[in-house]
Amino acid sequence: QPFYVNSPFGITLAHNGNLTNVEQLAKEIYESDLRHVNTNSDSEVLLNVFAHELQKHAKDYILDLDAVFAAVAGVHRRCRGAYAIVMLIAGYGLLAFRDPHGIRPLVIGVNESEQGTEYMLASESVALDTLGFKVLRDVEPGEAVFIDNAYQLHQRQCADAPSLAPCIFEFVYLARPDSVIDGVSVYETRLRMGEYLADKVAAQVPVDEIDVVIPIPDSSRPAAMQLAQRLGVPYREGFVKNRYIGRTFIMPGQSTRKKSVRQKLNTVSQEFKGKRVLLVDDSVVRGTTSREIVEMARAAGALKVYFASAAPPVRYPNVYGIDMPTRGELIANGREVSEIAQAISADALVYQDLEALKASVRDMRPDLQDFDCSCFDGRYVTGDVTPEYLDAIEQMRLRPAPAEGCATVHRTERMIVPCADRGR
Repeated sequence: QPFYVNSPFGITLAHNGNLTNVEQLAKEIYESDLRHVNTNSDSEVLLNVFAHELQKHAKDYILDLDAVFAAVAGVHRRCRGAYAIVMLIAGYGLLAFRDPHGIRPLVIGVNESEQGTEYMLASESVALDTLGFKVLRDVEPGEAVFIDNAYQLHQRQCADAPSLAPCIFEFVYLARPDSVIDGVSVYETRLRMGEYLADKVAAQVPVDEIDVVIPIPDSSRPAAMQLAQRLGVPYREGFVKNRYIGRTFIMPGQSTRKKSVRQKLNTVSQEFKGKRVLLVDDSVVRGTTSREIVEMARAAGALKVYFASAAPPVRYPNVYGIDMPTRGELIANGREVSEIAQAISADALVYQDLEALKASVRDMRPDLQDFDCSCFDGRYVTGDVTPEYLDAIEQMRLRPAPAEGCATVHRTERMIVPCADRGR
C-alpha cells in the first residue's frame, strides 16, 4: 500500500481491515465493472470497487460531494468485512470512511497552524498526538468524511443500518496503550482487565501460593500491574524485551516462532529463582510463545509457574484483518483449559471470561453494547462467515507457496502472472 488507479481522476488508497467477499468482488470487477486487478490484495479490489462506483456517479467526469458520498454508499452495499479507508482523489481532496460495523478504528484529528486548519485521519489516536494534532472525534460506522482542497470538512452517513461493533482484540493487544478508540482509553481498559482477571485467579489459585506477578512484555503490563495490586502480591519485571524482534504470533513457521521467542525475551533470573510465579500475558494464540516462556521461567529457577491470560481462549480465526492461524493451529481449539495448561507446561492456567472482557471496555463507555469477539466466540458480526468460508481460507493458507519462476493463478482464476521472468 498505497494502491493507485488512474481512472477516474486518479485515486490512491490505504486500507486497514479485510474483506470477506473478495472472491465475489474480484469476479464482479472482471466481468461487470470491466476493470483489471493486478494483485491478490483485497485492498486493490476495494479500490477498484470504489473507482467504479465513483465513475458511475460522477456524470460527465464532474465530481461533487453527492457523487463522492454515493460512491461510498455503493462500496458499503457491495463490500463485506472490516475496512477503515483513507483515499486521496487527485485534484479534489482526502476521503475516509469506515465499514458499517466500525470493526476497525478510524479517528479524525485537527490542528490550527499558520496556514489555517489542518485535518488528519489515522487508525490510532497516538498518530495524531505525536504530530501535534488534537483528536476531533472518531469516524462513525458507515460514515464518510471528505476534506476538500479548501480544507473544508464534509461528513455524511453512507450506510443503511450502521451499528458500532469494534474489534475487542484491539483493546486486548493490537492498539498501543496510549490510544483512545471510540472514546475508550486502551490503557484504562487493560487496567480493568487486570482487576477482573485477579478475581478469576483468586477463585482458582490460592493467592498465598503466588510469590510474584510477572508480565510478558509489553501489552500485558497494565493488566498485570492491576492484577498484582488487587491480589496484594508483589509485581516484578522478570523479562527484558529485545526491541528488534517483531510480533511472533504472526511469524511464518513453528521453528521460526520458537526461535524468535528466545531472541525476543531474556529473563532476570533473580526474579524467578526459588519463587512461585504468576505470569500474565494479554492472550494465548498458538501457545508457542507461552510454552517457551514457561520453560524459560523454570530454567531461571521458578518453583512453580502459573499462567494467566487477560483474554479468553482464542478458539476461532479472525477474518477481519488480524493474521491469525487456522483453527487447527490455535492451541485452545478443541482443548479444555486443563489440557492447554498441560500443553504449555504451566502448573495452572487461568483465562479471562468473555463477559468480563466486554465489561472492561463497557466500564469506560457503558453505551457500547456490541463487539466483534469472533476469535473468542465464533460469532462474526458481518453475518456472512460460514464454516465453508473458514474451510476455504484455511485451505488457501495451507496451500504451499509457488516455486520461484512458476506462475500464480489469481482469485479470478483468469489471470496468470509470472512470479519471475525466467523466459517461460
